[in-house]
Amino acid sequence: MTQENDKDSDNIDADVAVIGAGIIGLSVAMYLQAEGRRVLLIDRKGIGQETSAGNAGALAFSDILPLASPRILRQAPRWLMDPLGPLAIRPGYALQIAPWLMRFGLASRPAAYRASIEAITALMRLAAQEFGKMLAQANASYMLRPEGSLQVYEGEEQFQASLAGWEERTKAGIEFEHVSGERLRQLQPGLADSITAGTFVPQWATVSDPSGVCQALGAHLLKNGAELCQEQIQNLAPHGNGVAIKLSQGRVIHAKQAVVATGAWSGQLAAGLGNSVPLETERGYNTTLPQSAFDLKRQVIFGTHGFVATPLSTGIRIGGAVELGGLKLPPNFQRSADMLAKASRLLPGLRTEGGKQWMGFRPSLPDSLPVIGYSAATSQVVYAFGHGHLGLTQSAATGKLVSELLAGKKPSVSLEPFRADRFRLF
Repeated sequence: MTQENDKDSDNIDADVAVIGAGIIGLSVAMYLQAEGRRVLLIDRKGIGQETSAGNAGALAFSDILPLASPRILRQAPRWLMDPLGPLAIRPGYALQIAPWLMRFGLASRPAAYRASIEAITALMRLAAQEFGKMLAQANASYMLRPEGSLQVYEGEEQFQASLAGWEERTKAGIEFEHVSGERLRQLQPGLADSITAGTFVPQWATVSDPSGVCQALGAHLLKNGAELCQEQIQNLAPHGNGVAIKLSQGRVIHAKQAVVATGAWSGQLAAGLGNSVPLETERGYNTTLPQSAFDLKRQVIFGTHGFVATPLSTGIRIGGAVELGGLKLPPNFQRSADMLAKASRLLPGLRTEGGKQWMGFRPSLPDSLPVIGYSAATSQVVYAFGHGHLGLTQSAATGKLVSELLAGKKPSVSLEPFRADRFRLF
Protein backbone atom coordinates (compact mmCIF):
# COMPACT_ATOMS: atom_id res chain seq x y z
CA MET A 1 0.00 0.00 0.00
CA THR A 2 1.45 3.39 -0.97
CA GLN A 3 1.16 6.50 1.18
CA GLU A 4 0.00 8.99 -1.43
CA ASN A 5 -0.64 12.45 0.09
CA ASP A 6 -1.93 14.26 -2.98
CA LYS A 7 -5.72 14.43 -2.56
CA ASP A 8 -6.19 15.07 -6.27
CA SER A 9 -4.24 12.01 -7.32
CA ASP A 10 -6.00 9.31 -9.31
CA ASN A 11 -3.74 6.67 -7.81
CA ILE A 12 -5.57 3.85 -6.07
CA ASP A 13 -3.98 2.65 -2.83
CA ALA A 14 -6.60 0.00 -2.04
CA ASP A 15 -9.11 -2.10 -3.93
CA VAL A 16 -11.72 -2.12 -1.16
CA ALA A 17 -11.21 -0.53 2.25
CA VAL A 18 -13.17 -1.98 5.17
CA ILE A 19 -13.28 0.63 7.91
CA GLY A 20 -13.63 -1.18 11.21
CA ALA A 21 -12.06 -4.51 12.17
CA GLY A 22 -14.69 -5.73 14.61
CA ILE A 23 -16.78 -8.80 13.88
CA ILE A 24 -18.88 -7.04 11.21
CA GLY A 25 -15.90 -5.58 9.35
CA LEU A 26 -14.01 -8.87 9.56
CA SER A 27 -17.00 -10.80 8.21
CA VAL A 28 -17.40 -8.35 5.34
CA ALA A 29 -13.70 -8.73 4.56
CA MET A 30 -13.98 -12.53 4.60
CA TYR A 31 -16.68 -12.51 1.93
CA LEU A 32 -14.90 -9.90 -0.17
CA GLN A 33 -11.62 -11.78 -0.06
CA ALA A 34 -13.39 -15.01 -1.02
CA GLU A 35 -14.55 -13.23 -4.18
CA GLY A 36 -10.99 -12.27 -5.06
CA ARG A 37 -11.04 -8.70 -3.77
CA ARG A 38 -7.92 -7.14 -2.23
CA VAL A 39 -8.96 -5.93 1.22
CA LEU A 40 -7.48 -3.18 3.36
CA LEU A 41 -8.74 -3.23 6.96
CA ILE A 42 -8.60 0.09 8.78
CA ASP A 43 -9.10 0.20 12.54
CA ARG A 44 -7.74 2.50 15.23
CA LYS A 45 -6.95 -0.38 17.63
CA GLY A 46 -6.51 -3.42 15.41
CA ILE A 47 -8.30 -6.73 14.96
CA GLY A 48 -11.35 -7.22 17.20
CA GLN A 49 -10.13 -4.97 20.01
CA GLU A 50 -13.32 -3.13 20.95
CA THR A 51 -16.94 -4.23 21.43
CA SER A 52 -16.51 -7.51 19.52
CA ALA A 53 -13.95 -8.73 22.05
CA GLY A 54 -16.26 -8.91 25.06
CA ASN A 55 -19.76 -9.91 23.99
CA ALA A 56 -21.71 -12.88 25.33
CA GLY A 57 -20.74 -15.15 22.43
CA ALA A 58 -24.33 -15.88 21.40
CA LEU A 59 -25.43 -16.94 17.93
CA ALA A 60 -29.01 -15.98 18.62
CA PHE A 61 -30.56 -17.02 15.31
CA SER A 62 -33.98 -17.42 16.96
CA ASP A 63 -33.89 -13.91 18.46
CA ILE A 64 -36.25 -12.36 15.91
CA LEU A 65 -38.15 -10.03 18.27
CA PRO A 66 -37.02 -6.39 18.07
CA LEU A 67 -36.33 -4.46 21.24
CA ALA A 68 -38.75 -1.83 19.94
CA SER A 69 -42.10 -3.47 20.66
CA PRO A 70 -45.49 -2.80 22.25
CA ARG A 71 -44.48 -4.98 25.21
CA ILE A 72 -41.31 -3.00 25.87
CA LEU A 73 -43.29 0.24 25.82
CA ARG A 74 -45.43 -1.17 28.63
CA GLN A 75 -42.45 -2.38 30.65
CA ALA A 76 -40.04 0.49 30.03
CA PRO A 77 -41.46 2.99 32.57
CA ARG A 78 -41.05 0.47 35.40
CA TRP A 79 -37.56 -0.54 34.25
CA LEU A 80 -36.40 3.06 33.86
CA MET A 81 -37.26 3.74 37.51
CA ASP A 82 -34.47 1.30 38.46
CA PRO A 83 -31.01 2.77 37.65
CA LEU A 84 -29.58 -0.77 37.68
CA GLY A 85 -32.50 -2.43 35.85
CA PRO A 86 -32.54 -4.19 32.44
CA LEU A 87 -33.10 -0.86 30.64
CA ALA A 88 -31.60 2.34 32.02
CA ILE A 89 -30.97 5.92 30.95
CA ARG A 90 -28.84 8.19 33.11
CA PRO A 91 -30.71 11.37 34.12
CA GLY A 92 -28.11 13.63 32.54
CA TYR A 93 -28.48 11.88 29.19
CA ALA A 94 -32.28 11.84 28.96
CA LEU A 95 -32.65 15.12 27.05
CA GLN A 96 -29.96 14.20 24.55
CA ILE A 97 -31.56 10.86 23.75
CA ALA A 98 -35.14 12.18 23.52
CA PRO A 99 -35.29 12.24 19.67
CA TRP A 100 -34.08 8.64 19.56
CA LEU A 101 -36.70 7.62 22.11
CA MET A 102 -39.43 9.23 20.01
CA ARG A 103 -38.36 7.14 17.02
CA PHE A 104 -38.20 4.09 19.28
CA GLY A 105 -41.80 4.70 20.27
CA LEU A 106 -42.87 4.95 16.63
CA ALA A 107 -41.00 1.74 15.80
CA SER A 108 -42.86 0.01 18.65
CA ARG A 109 -46.27 0.48 17.04
CA PRO A 110 -47.87 -2.83 15.98
CA ALA A 111 -47.45 -2.36 12.21
CA ALA A 112 -43.83 -1.24 12.53
CA TYR A 113 -43.12 -4.04 15.01
CA ARG A 114 -44.50 -6.60 12.56
CA ALA A 115 -42.37 -5.22 9.72
CA SER A 116 -39.25 -5.37 11.90
CA ILE A 117 -39.93 -9.01 12.80
CA GLU A 118 -40.19 -9.92 9.12
CA ALA A 119 -36.93 -8.14 8.30
CA ILE A 120 -35.04 -9.64 11.24
CA THR A 121 -36.35 -13.14 10.45
CA ALA A 122 -35.03 -12.94 6.89
CA LEU A 123 -31.64 -11.71 8.10
CA MET A 124 -31.44 -14.41 10.78
CA ARG A 125 -32.20 -17.20 8.32
CA LEU A 126 -29.34 -16.05 6.13
CA ALA A 127 -27.10 -15.69 9.19
CA ALA A 128 -27.82 -19.26 10.30
CA GLN A 129 -26.91 -20.52 6.83
CA GLU A 130 -23.68 -18.56 6.56
CA PHE A 131 -21.97 -18.36 9.96
CA GLY A 132 -20.74 -21.95 10.08
CA LYS A 133 -19.39 -21.64 6.53
CA MET A 134 -17.46 -18.52 7.48
CA LEU A 135 -15.91 -20.17 10.54
CA ALA A 136 -14.96 -23.21 8.47
CA GLN A 137 -13.26 -21.01 5.89
CA ALA A 138 -11.06 -19.61 8.68
CA ASN A 139 -10.40 -23.12 10.08
CA ALA A 140 -12.21 -22.10 13.26
CA SER A 141 -15.16 -24.52 13.30
CA TYR A 142 -13.89 -25.90 16.61
CA MET A 143 -15.08 -22.64 18.24
CA LEU A 144 -18.74 -23.33 17.44
CA ARG A 145 -20.83 -24.75 20.27
CA PRO A 146 -24.27 -25.90 19.05
CA GLU A 147 -25.57 -26.58 22.55
CA GLY A 148 -28.77 -24.54 22.37
CA SER A 149 -29.95 -22.06 24.98
CA LEU A 150 -32.23 -22.21 27.99
CA GLN A 151 -34.44 -19.25 28.86
CA VAL A 152 -35.73 -19.51 32.42
CA TYR A 153 -38.73 -18.11 34.30
CA GLU A 154 -39.46 -17.51 37.96
CA GLY A 155 -43.07 -18.57 38.33
CA GLU A 156 -46.07 -18.97 36.08
CA GLU A 157 -46.60 -15.25 35.51
CA GLN A 158 -43.21 -14.82 33.84
CA PHE A 159 -43.73 -17.95 31.74
CA GLN A 160 -47.18 -16.85 30.55
CA ALA A 161 -45.82 -13.40 29.65
CA SER A 162 -43.28 -15.04 27.33
CA LEU A 163 -45.77 -17.04 25.28
CA ALA A 164 -46.67 -14.31 22.77
CA GLY A 165 -43.02 -14.13 21.74
CA TRP A 166 -42.82 -17.88 21.31
CA GLU A 167 -45.92 -17.73 19.12
CA GLU A 168 -44.04 -15.35 16.81
CA ARG A 169 -41.17 -17.82 16.66
CA THR A 170 -43.58 -20.63 15.81
CA LYS A 171 -44.77 -18.59 12.82
CA ALA A 172 -41.13 -18.24 11.73
CA GLY A 173 -40.57 -22.00 11.91
CA ILE A 174 -38.23 -21.84 14.91
CA GLU A 175 -38.04 -24.96 17.06
CA PHE A 176 -38.24 -24.77 20.84
CA GLU A 177 -39.33 -26.83 23.81
CA HIS A 178 -41.04 -25.53 26.96
CA VAL A 179 -39.64 -27.46 29.90
CA SER A 180 -40.16 -27.86 33.62
CA GLY A 181 -39.44 -30.31 36.42
CA GLU A 182 -36.79 -32.96 35.78
CA ARG A 183 -36.27 -31.94 32.15
CA LEU A 184 -35.51 -28.34 33.21
CA ARG A 185 -33.01 -29.46 35.86
CA GLN A 186 -31.42 -31.89 33.40
CA LEU A 187 -30.75 -29.11 30.90
CA GLN A 188 -29.17 -27.01 33.64
CA PRO A 189 -28.54 -28.44 37.11
CA GLY A 190 -28.17 -26.04 40.01
CA LEU A 191 -30.93 -23.58 39.18
CA ALA A 192 -32.62 -21.79 42.07
CA ASP A 193 -35.89 -23.26 43.36
CA SER A 194 -37.63 -20.03 42.29
CA ILE A 195 -37.05 -21.01 38.64
CA THR A 196 -40.04 -23.16 37.76
CA ALA A 197 -40.00 -23.32 33.96
CA GLY A 198 -37.84 -22.72 30.94
CA THR A 199 -37.70 -22.79 27.15
CA PHE A 200 -34.97 -24.76 25.38
CA VAL A 201 -33.98 -23.53 21.89
CA PRO A 202 -31.83 -26.09 20.05
CA GLN A 203 -31.13 -23.74 17.11
CA TRP A 204 -29.31 -21.29 19.39
CA ALA A 205 -25.54 -21.67 19.56
CA THR A 206 -22.54 -19.94 21.08
CA VAL A 207 -18.86 -19.58 20.31
CA SER A 208 -16.16 -20.62 22.74
CA ASP A 209 -14.54 -17.16 22.71
CA PRO A 210 -15.84 -14.14 20.76
CA SER A 211 -12.44 -12.47 20.84
CA GLY A 212 -10.86 -15.68 19.55
CA VAL A 213 -13.31 -15.74 16.63
CA CYS A 214 -12.18 -12.24 15.63
CA GLN A 215 -8.53 -13.23 15.89
CA ALA A 216 -9.11 -16.35 13.78
CA LEU A 217 -10.87 -14.37 11.04
CA GLY A 218 -8.19 -11.68 11.15
CA ALA A 219 -5.36 -14.21 10.91
CA HIS A 220 -7.03 -15.88 7.92
CA LEU A 221 -7.49 -12.54 6.16
CA LEU A 222 -3.91 -11.37 6.71
CA LYS A 223 -2.48 -14.75 5.74
CA ASN A 224 -4.35 -14.58 2.44
CA GLY A 225 -3.26 -11.10 1.44
CA ALA A 226 -5.38 -8.58 3.33
CA GLU A 227 -3.58 -5.58 4.84
CA LEU A 228 -4.18 -3.85 8.16
CA CYS A 229 -3.85 -0.11 8.73
CA GLN A 230 -4.07 0.68 12.45
CA GLU A 231 -5.05 4.33 12.46
CA GLN A 232 -8.00 6.59 13.28
CA ILE A 233 -10.32 7.69 10.46
CA GLN A 234 -11.27 11.36 10.19
CA ASN A 235 -13.67 11.17 7.26
CA LEU A 236 -14.25 9.72 3.82
CA ALA A 237 -15.73 11.19 0.66
CA PRO A 238 -16.27 10.37 -3.03
CA HIS A 239 -13.15 10.95 -5.10
CA GLY A 240 -13.20 10.44 -8.86
CA ASN A 241 -14.45 6.90 -9.45
CA GLY A 242 -13.65 5.83 -5.89
CA VAL A 243 -13.35 7.03 -2.33
CA ALA A 244 -10.83 9.18 -0.47
CA ILE A 245 -10.27 8.18 3.16
CA LYS A 246 -8.57 10.77 5.37
CA LEU A 247 -6.67 9.37 8.34
CA SER A 248 -5.92 11.12 11.61
CA GLN A 249 -2.30 11.86 10.71
CA GLY A 250 -3.41 13.73 7.60
CA ARG A 251 -2.56 11.23 4.92
CA VAL A 252 -5.23 10.04 2.49
CA ILE A 253 -5.92 6.54 1.21
CA HIS A 254 -7.72 6.21 -2.12
CA ALA A 255 -9.85 3.12 -2.60
CA LYS A 256 -12.13 1.89 -5.35
CA GLN A 257 -14.81 1.06 -2.78
CA ALA A 258 -15.23 1.32 0.98
CA VAL A 259 -17.35 -0.18 3.75
CA VAL A 260 -18.25 1.69 6.95
CA ALA A 261 -18.37 -0.89 9.74
CA THR A 262 -17.24 1.10 12.78
CA GLY A 263 -20.12 0.09 15.03
CA ALA A 264 -21.19 2.73 17.53
CA TRP A 265 -18.76 5.20 15.95
CA SER A 266 -20.36 4.99 12.47
CA GLY A 267 -22.82 7.86 12.82
CA GLN A 268 -20.30 10.63 12.27
CA LEU A 269 -18.87 8.99 9.15
CA ALA A 270 -22.39 8.48 7.76
CA ALA A 271 -23.27 12.12 8.46
CA GLY A 272 -20.27 13.20 6.41
CA LEU A 273 -21.69 11.20 3.51
CA GLY A 274 -25.13 12.80 3.72
CA ASN A 275 -26.96 10.28 5.93
CA SER A 276 -28.37 11.45 9.25
CA VAL A 277 -28.72 8.14 11.08
CA PRO A 278 -30.11 8.09 14.65
CA LEU A 279 -27.42 5.80 15.98
CA GLU A 280 -27.40 5.36 19.75
CA THR A 281 -25.22 3.30 22.05
CA GLU A 282 -26.37 0.35 24.16
CA ARG A 283 -23.69 0.13 26.79
CA GLY A 284 -23.39 -3.55 27.69
CA TYR A 285 -21.72 -4.74 30.91
CA ASN A 286 -20.41 -8.12 31.97
CA THR A 287 -18.20 -9.98 34.40
CA THR A 288 -16.14 -12.97 33.32
CA LEU A 289 -15.56 -15.43 36.15
CA PRO A 290 -13.14 -18.38 36.20
CA GLN A 291 -14.36 -21.53 34.48
CA SER A 292 -14.63 -23.22 37.87
CA ALA A 293 -17.25 -20.70 39.01
CA PHE A 294 -20.18 -22.88 37.92
CA ASP A 295 -20.92 -25.99 35.88
CA LEU A 296 -22.83 -24.19 33.13
CA LYS A 297 -24.04 -26.57 30.40
CA ARG A 298 -25.16 -23.96 27.86
CA GLN A 299 -26.11 -20.32 27.67
CA VAL A 300 -28.84 -19.57 30.21
CA ILE A 301 -31.02 -16.52 29.56
CA PHE A 302 -32.61 -14.63 32.43
CA GLY A 303 -34.91 -12.59 30.21
CA THR A 304 -36.88 -10.80 32.91
CA HIS A 305 -33.63 -9.51 34.39
CA GLY A 306 -32.07 -8.75 31.01
CA PHE A 307 -28.86 -10.76 31.27
CA VAL A 308 -27.35 -14.12 30.29
CA ALA A 309 -24.80 -16.56 31.66
CA THR A 310 -22.49 -18.06 29.04
CA PRO A 311 -19.87 -20.84 29.27
CA LEU A 312 -16.78 -19.72 27.35
CA SER A 313 -13.31 -21.17 27.00
CA THR A 314 -12.14 -18.09 28.93
CA GLY A 315 -14.60 -18.52 31.81
CA ILE A 316 -18.22 -17.99 32.81
CA ARG A 317 -19.51 -14.66 31.46
CA ILE A 318 -22.42 -12.93 33.23
CA GLY A 319 -23.60 -9.97 31.19
CA GLY A 320 -26.24 -8.07 29.30
CA ALA A 321 -28.81 -5.38 30.12
CA VAL A 322 -29.13 -2.07 28.26
CA GLU A 323 -27.87 1.29 29.41
CA LEU A 324 -28.45 4.06 26.89
CA GLY A 325 -25.66 6.49 27.60
CA GLY A 326 -23.69 7.37 24.48
CA LEU A 327 -19.95 7.12 24.02
CA LYS A 328 -18.63 9.70 26.48
CA LEU A 329 -20.11 8.96 29.90
CA PRO A 330 -17.84 6.94 32.20
CA PRO A 331 -18.76 3.29 32.83
CA ASN A 332 -21.03 2.41 35.74
CA PHE A 333 -19.62 -0.94 36.80
CA GLN A 334 -22.16 -1.17 39.57
CA ARG A 335 -24.36 -2.59 36.80
CA SER A 336 -21.91 -5.50 36.42
CA ALA A 337 -21.90 -6.05 40.16
CA ASP A 338 -25.69 -5.96 40.31
CA MET A 339 -26.02 -8.55 37.53
CA LEU A 340 -23.53 -10.77 39.32
CA ALA A 341 -25.53 -10.51 42.54
CA LYS A 342 -28.73 -11.47 40.71
CA ALA A 343 -26.95 -14.35 39.00
CA SER A 344 -25.71 -15.71 42.33
CA ARG A 345 -29.30 -15.75 43.58
CA LEU A 346 -30.59 -17.56 40.48
CA LEU A 347 -27.58 -19.91 40.32
CA PRO A 348 -27.00 -20.50 44.04
CA GLY A 349 -23.75 -22.41 43.58
CA LEU A 350 -22.12 -19.65 41.53
CA ARG A 351 -18.75 -18.55 42.93
CA THR A 352 -18.49 -14.82 42.27
CA GLU A 353 -14.88 -14.12 43.23
CA GLY A 354 -12.05 -13.52 40.78
CA GLY A 355 -14.14 -11.89 38.04
CA LYS A 356 -13.07 -9.38 35.40
CA GLN A 357 -15.50 -6.56 34.58
CA TRP A 358 -15.98 -5.12 31.09
CA MET A 359 -18.15 -2.65 29.21
CA GLY A 360 -18.74 -2.40 25.46
CA PHE A 361 -20.62 -0.06 23.12
CA ARG A 362 -23.35 -1.72 21.08
CA PRO A 363 -24.53 0.36 18.08
CA SER A 364 -28.31 0.61 18.33
CA LEU A 365 -31.00 2.01 16.05
CA PRO A 366 -34.60 2.79 17.12
CA ASP A 367 -36.23 0.00 15.10
CA SER A 368 -33.71 -2.69 16.15
CA LEU A 369 -32.56 -3.16 12.53
CA PRO A 370 -29.01 -2.51 11.29
CA VAL A 371 -28.08 -0.23 8.42
CA ILE A 372 -26.93 -2.26 5.40
CA GLY A 373 -26.87 -0.39 2.12
CA TYR A 374 -25.38 2.37 -0.01
CA SER A 375 -24.45 5.78 1.30
CA ALA A 376 -26.29 8.86 0.06
CA ALA A 377 -23.09 10.27 -1.42
CA THR A 378 -21.96 7.35 -3.59
CA SER A 379 -22.68 3.71 -4.32
CA GLN A 380 -18.96 3.10 -3.86
CA VAL A 381 -19.51 3.30 -0.09
CA VAL A 382 -21.64 0.70 1.68
CA TYR A 383 -22.76 0.85 5.30
CA ALA A 384 -22.74 -2.13 7.67
CA PHE A 385 -23.47 -1.00 11.23
CA GLY A 386 -26.14 -0.71 13.90
CA HIS A 387 -26.58 -4.39 14.85
CA GLY A 388 -27.22 -3.66 18.55
CA HIS A 389 -26.47 -6.75 20.66
CA LEU A 390 -26.69 -9.06 17.62
CA GLY A 391 -23.47 -8.18 15.80
CA LEU A 392 -21.86 -11.61 16.16
CA THR A 393 -25.14 -13.35 15.26
CA GLN A 394 -25.76 -11.30 12.12
CA SER A 395 -22.12 -10.90 11.07
CA ALA A 396 -21.87 -13.53 8.34
CA ALA A 397 -25.20 -12.51 6.80
CA THR A 398 -24.04 -8.89 6.72
CA GLY A 399 -20.75 -9.89 5.15
CA LYS A 400 -22.50 -11.77 2.38
CA LEU A 401 -24.98 -8.95 1.71
CA VAL A 402 -22.29 -6.26 1.57
CA SER A 403 -20.16 -8.31 -0.81
CA GLU A 404 -23.20 -8.72 -3.05
CA LEU A 405 -23.87 -4.97 -3.05
CA LEU A 406 -20.28 -4.09 -3.92
CA ALA A 407 -20.32 -6.63 -6.74
CA GLY A 408 -23.59 -5.25 -8.13
CA LYS A 409 -25.43 -8.50 -7.45
CA LYS A 410 -28.98 -8.94 -6.23
CA PRO A 411 -28.86 -9.25 -2.43
CA SER A 412 -29.83 -12.58 -0.87
CA VAL A 413 -32.55 -10.80 1.13
CA SER A 414 -34.36 -7.54 0.48
CA LEU A 415 -32.37 -4.63 1.90
CA GLU A 416 -35.24 -2.15 1.77
CA PRO A 417 -35.86 -2.37 5.56
CA PHE A 418 -32.15 -1.72 6.25
CA ARG A 419 -31.69 1.43 4.16
CA ALA A 420 -29.82 4.29 5.82
CA ASP A 421 -32.40 6.86 4.73
CA ARG A 422 -35.40 5.02 6.19
CA PHE A 423 -35.50 7.37 9.18
CA ARG A 424 -36.39 10.36 7.00
CA LEU A 425 -39.96 9.04 7.18
CA PHE A 426 -39.97 9.93 10.90
